[in-house]
Amino acid sequence: MNLSEHILDVSESTFESLVIMQSHEVPVVVDFWAPWCGPCQVLSPILERLAIEAGGSFLLAKINVDENPNLSIRYGVQGIPAVKGFVNGEVKSQFVGAQPEPVVKRFVSELAPSQAEHAVKKGKSLLSTRHWREAEKAFREITDEDETNAAAALGMVESLIMQGKGREALVITENFPAGTEWATIERLKPLANLMAQVEENGLYPEDDPLEAEFFQAARMLVKGNIPAGMDGLLDILRQDKKYRNGEPKDVLLAIFELLGQDDPMTREYRDELASILF
Repeated sequence: MNLSEHILDVSESTFESLVIMQSHEVPVVVDFWAPWCGPCQVLSPILERLAIEAGGSFLLAKINVDENPNLSIRYGVQGIPAVKGFVNGEVKSQFVGAQPEPVVKRFVSELAPSQAEHAVKKGKSLLSTRHWREAEKAFREITDEDETNAAAALGMVESLIMQGKGREALVITENFPAGTEWATIERLKPLANLMAQVEENGLYPEDDPLEAEFFQAARMLVKGNIPAGMDGLLDILRQDKKYRNGEPKDVLLAIFELLGQDDPMTREYRDELASILF
């Protein structure tokens, strides 16, 4: 009897339905083994535990080579244990022998993203459709469980900024976990910092017209009126390219990062920015 619904005993008669067809829905790791194989007895418990822990992000299919010789021939199994990862009906990756557990874990993680990775993907999808509040909720659920998840932390910053929540976004940028997302966070910091200033200080004195215009543009961004905010920043740069050491330019570049480099608004305002600066 199998230990989990995610571990399947597969035969030649069920291989098409349980492995080939299933692999179009979820990755299937196939373990070619035999009862007399010592290394198989070492590897199988590792695979089974990983399948249970994965909770359905991949299926483990166990094939007894003695009872299913045609499958062994079909997939060129010459030594056991032989492990093959199926995705969309085809072998995507494989290894032979009782590999150390870290190697097996890496094999599985590359074949089948973790639940956290699936959750991050869902959050990014919500960002791409500009469902900022729902994206924030999705990313927050991940970071509440694992504050070191840099991809989720970046998603949180993006979703917060797009809702005008600069202070909370800035806190995350200042305590950002290690990861390749750090470079993107650095580009977003000027915008998060400006929004945080608006949230903390409210209205600004208008004795300096350029300063008043700058923070009026910032208030537009906090309210979600991105075109108006960018128009204001561009107007400031037309008057003084070095205003506040180029902060309006840095904020515009942060907005481009959030919108995406291929977004029509990014292309329009990026061209306008270039014409002003150069």
